[in-house]
Amino acid sequence: MDITADEIAADVFRVSYYAPELDFTFNQYLVRDDEPLLYHTGFRRTFRKTRDAIARLIDPAKVRWIAYSHFEPDECGALNEWLTAAPESSVIAGPVGGGVVLDDFADRPATILEDNETLSTGRRRFKFLCTPHVPHGWDASLLFEETEGTLFCSDLFLHNGRQSPIVECDIVEPARDQIVCSSAGPFAHSLPYTTRTDAVFQRLARLNPRTLAVMHGAAFRGDGARALTDLGSVMADLARGGVL
Repeated sequence: MDITADEIAADVFRVSYYAPELDFTFNQYLVRDDEPLLYHTGFRRTFRKTRDAIARLIDPAKVRWIAYSHFEPDECGALNEWLTAAPESSVIAGPVGGGVVLDDFADRPATILEDNETLSTGRRRFKFLCTPHVPHGWDASLLFEETEGTLFCSDLFLHNGRQSPIVECDIVEPARDQIVCSSAGPFAHSLPYTTRTDAVFQRLARLNPRTLAVMHGAAFRGDGARALTDLGSVMADLARGGVL
């Protein structure tokens, strides 16, 4: 398994590997700053290779903040390994993620952020967004880097295949195809559509992100507001059709 590290925005690196048995990429993101931030830890079993890839960019022990969207192994399976490797690090979570999950799972207490609360890492400022069930999970959240306009959007826009690190072409249609293809398999209904989903997408679009840091597939550079609006419409249509 080869893990690559590619810069997708200024000092934002997509640390990624391709799993051929799933035809999926798994992406973590490192933001290099005075207080480096890692978004997604990856699986526990891939920790060493992920750490070695990040070591080409910074000293892994200098990671100060660890963030993820929702509690799943690919999002935060290696969380405790990172807490050990980076002794001054702290994991960011919302009240649900911190109180329901991390109080038991994490080896150190989490830094709890409220919805819309901001965190400075030096030159950059991050806004914490509570997004229950978007992409999925009661504890779900997303993170928006306000300085350069990067939205760390987890499983939104997931699409399969071995992808370029970043693209400027349409990523909504590949995401739609992936949802439809998954609707009859083990990943069916993994992206729920609730009475609050549309409002969440509208809120995300108002951020006007310039880069979308996608967890599975290529990152996207371009009109993030349009992409989010279009994906929200796709999910609404699929929900009406009984796919979601």
